[in-house]
Amino acid sequence: MSKSSPTILALETSSELASCALLHGGRLSSRSSDGVRTHSASLLPMVQQLLAEAGIALADCDAIAYGAGPGSFTGVRTACGIAQGLGFGASLPLVPVVTLDAMALACHERHGAADVLAVLDARMNEVYWAQYRFGDALPGAAGTRLPVPVVPATLSAPAGVAPHGAPLACGNGFTAYAEAFAGRPFASGADTAVLPHAEQVARLGAAAFAAGRGVPAAEAQPLYLRNKVAYTKAERAVINEAQGGVKA
Repeated sequence: MSKSSPTILALETSSELASCALLHGGRLSSRSSDGVRTHSASLLPMVQQLLAEAGIALADCDAIAYGAGPGSFTGVRTACGIAQGLGFGASLPLVPVVTLDAMALACHERHGAADVLAVLDARMNEVYWAQYRFGDALPGAAGTRLPVPVVPATLSAPAGVAPHGAPLACGNGFTAYAEAFAGRPFASGADTAVLPHAEQVARLGAAAFAAGRGVPAAEAQPLYLRNKVAYTKAERAVINEAQGGVKA
């Protein structure tokens, strides 16, 4: 498979929605599952379904893209850990994708907005947020207009969200802290249904892979905006399962 049309497996578990997607032959297919407690149990079966439906093995992919964060500590570790396990098992590079980038792309695809503010619930009375501008599609992006950060990924209290201009807002941060955002102009009309999803991770991952931004599985890392914490015993078991649980 040429790098201009790569086959990308994508994983995303940074929020209450777990999803995976397969970009193969220019066609995008996906699966999703609600419920943060089921992410580690649901992700590998969904991956197996996508590969089986496409008639390919994991080793036929060019790379594995994953939602690197920011997001739930457990969620971003789960996506990174499973991606590492699969990448080691099939000798595939990994492509980290910022979850807020994926949210912004989803919002842009839904509404066509050139300026987007993505706000994700970070719990503990805080949000992850970033602002983006969409321009022309870049080479290797298969027509996808890529988000360019205006304000990079930031962790703050809701009161600290300070976008430039009048972007279209999206994300569950607006429902989690509705009172804190009440009366702020950019919060009016926010699309609160937008969450990070593997479909956008796959599209962004394909563009990043074509640009040579894949990394060895051993070098893949989650993106934390709070202090990093270690894998739990249960999460390590999920990683070990991933290394042998999907046919390469």
